[in-house]
Amino acid sequence: MVLLSRNETYGIRNQATIAYVTSRVRNIPVEVPLGVEDGLPQACVVNLDNINTIRLDRIEELIAPLSRQKIRAIDAAVRFALDLQD
Repeated sequence: MVLLSRNETYGIRNQATIAYVTSRVRNIPVEVPLGVEDGLPQACVVNLDNINTIRLDRIEELIAPLSRQKIRAIDAAVRFALDLQD
């Protein structure tokens, strides 16, 4: 999973908004490719059609921070998924 919540919220809330990572790649606009270069064991995608809120205690470990480029791609995919396009 990829954490989507702002870092500032983790000290206030006991929940985080996340998107799930999957190895099923469909090459659709709501997917952002991730892989070994991002700290993951294999090629996969984060699917922004599948956003959820979970309790922080369900998160076992953080693997790696994402680059600004990946964060911008995730932002664009969220905007597409929620039809928030300009």
